[in-house]
Amino acid sequence: MSHQHFINCTGRGVKIAVIDSGVNPAHPHVGGVSGGTRISANDGASSSDYLDFIGHGTAVAAAIREKAPDAQLYAVKVFDRTLTTNIEVILKAIDWCIDNEMDLVNLSLGTANNEHRDLMERAAARAEEKGTALVAAREMSGALSLPGCLPSVIGVGVDWECSRDEYQVKQLEEGPVFIASAYPREIPGVSRERNMSGISFAVANMTGFVARAREFAPDVSTTGLKALLDDQ
Repeated sequence: MSHQHFINCTGRGVKIAVIDSGVNPAHPHVGGVSGGTRISANDGASSSDYLDFIGHGTAVAAAIREKAPDAQLYAVKVFDRTLTTNIEVILKAIDWCIDNEMDLVNLSLGTANNEHRDLMERAAARAEEKGTALVAAREMSGALSLPGCLPSVIGVGVDWECSRDEYQVKQLEEGPVFIASAYPREIPGVSRERNMSGISFAVANMTGFVARAREFAPDVSTTGLKALLDDQ
């Protein structure tokens, strides 16, 4: 997809939350963040300590920044030393994003546990109602992933051959799935094979494209964003 409608957009005015392991704002590929929070796994409490200790969230933020250099990034830290957390923390993180009027939420994560479907559906519905679009992995390890598989979410798949400068659209009965590159921004002196890769970065790359579309049409719904992204 060449995304001609919004090819010259840069994400200006678009607020993007990165729900992940935090962000290192000083990383040259990130260029600062506009704020953020840490959601604690203990009692769900939040704080402003969102520094990234494992690098994953920083790499995700860098991929978004590359495609949407003028967007406002917010770090929502739910992982600390490992990429694991619980459903309550994810739901509180989504609530924080809605309450703080984020335009987009990048969820390079999800759960295949269908017992959480009702909770995720309610969170996604509230986000859609408030004008916050969720961008999330549709599948993880071959299983449908929540919330990315929900129709009210911009679901993302991965293509290891896709250029990092474009995305594809796969039409399914329940709606479009957006397919993007599995690779983050390259680090000088580090081979692609040694760098991080996978569905997390397909979601991040796609979020960058969604940010351009959101700048182009700031008042459209999630459904409208999907239509715009598909109309190329």
